[in-house]
Amino acid sequence: MPTWGNTIYSLLEQTGPFASADTPPGFRVFSTESRQRAKCLKDKELVTKYRATRNQTFEFLDVGSFSEIQGLLNDRERRQQIEKRAYKLLGNMFGINGSEREIISKVDSYSRTADDVIRYLKNKILANYAPFIEITNEIDITNSPVELLLIMFDERYHKKARFEAKRKLILMSLAGSIDQRERETEVEAKFSGFLDFLNAYVWSPEIKIGELDIFYLLSTHNKKDFSCIDVQVLNMAEAADIKPKQGRKLTLIKRRRFKENGREVPIYVSVRKKPPEAKVLKLIRKKEENPAVAVDDELGLLGVLDTVAEVRLFQKHLTESAIRASSFMTLEDISDTLGGGKHKSSSIGSSSSTPMLKFFARMGGMRVEFIVHTNKSYLDYIYKKDVSHDEYEVKRLFDSGVAELLFPREIYHLDMAAVKDNLIDWFRQRIEGQ
Repeated sequence: MPTWGNTIYSLLEQTGPFASADTPPGFRVFSTESRQRAKCLKDKELVTKYRATRNQTFEFLDVGSFSEIQGLLNDRERRQQIEKRAYKLLGNMFGINGSEREIISKVDSYSRTADDVIRYLKNKILANYAPFIEITNEIDITNSPVELLLIMFDERYHKKARFEAKRKLILMSLAGSIDQRERETEVEAKFSGFLDFLNAYVWSPEIKIGELDIFYLLSTHNKKDFSCIDVQVLNMAEAADIKPKQGRKLTLIKRRRFKENGREVPIYVSVRKKPPEAKVLKLIRKKEENPAVAVDDELGLLGVLDTVAEVRLFQKHLTESAIRASSFMTLEDISDTLGGGKHKSSSIGSSSSTPMLKFFARMGGMRVEFIVHTNKSYLDYIYKKDVSHDEYEVKRLFDSGVAELLFPREIYHLDMAAVKDNLIDWFRQRIEGQ
């Protein structure tokens, strides 16, 4: 089982000294739980972490002891003063410029991102277990960091609610760090610039911006591992005549075109800017608190072409397009397994047998991740057993320990090993069914 060391994530471990207990921290100083917590802190060498966290809590709430925190619970006027001060402190910490209202709005957006992390998992990967992991209503509607922090010390709240208040504060902190870095590196402007570059220099001048041609990939798959054996490209009229059949898939692709040597080459493209909730999850998977270290693929493009030869042609076209845009382009961290072999990946849950061309392109002040497939390798990427992206998302959530960290068994009553197996089986049935 992954360990979280001295990182901020250790505060969420229900098996560690910061676990949410039946009584809030500091509520009963000489209780059995308090003695056990003190012993665990010493055993796990987290005493310094505890002292730093305790001092930060006192400073944030402008108090000197746990007993003073208890006094705040029934002092609404004092809480409002502390809340006003806290937003100002957070604004300065995250480098937020603007009026008091603008700072509050920005910090509240971190609260929405924190909730979006849980909702993303609840609505997608863990949709089958949504009732188990639903956020407590009172925590869901609370945006104020001060109110969330006070809930952690309020005995009126159930252990689950107090855990979720703590989890939300930690996710908000990560969201704030990500937002600060995005403002410093001007990610929004770079993403817009990347789209402008593609439209002006990469895609065919014969097509309008946003113009897409609808096609389908008709594929036959191996019974053993559901790998793609054969694939044909069909237009809409041809696809309409295809009947469902076991071991066969019909996959919609919307293609653009680029022009090379006077020839129009079709390409399916998905361009994405990683959303904040995905970046938060990546930070946790990497056990990192600094987004500059862990999130290196904010901008990305997935491309799918008919043949390996066309993949090479697109790569050449890309570098030539950059020159036309008055920028040299260098390709970094290139991994090419379309011709065979296995790629090396440090990503938890990733399969080394996924054929693809992967590289980072540096140009125009941007570093963009490109993943390029042939039709066949793309179909393996979304359908093949032990390789499919759905399975990969499940594996990296569970194998990294993130699922257990965010939804500890003691509170959510889920056996994560069994949940992982059930979800992979469910995705396989959905993929391989007619």
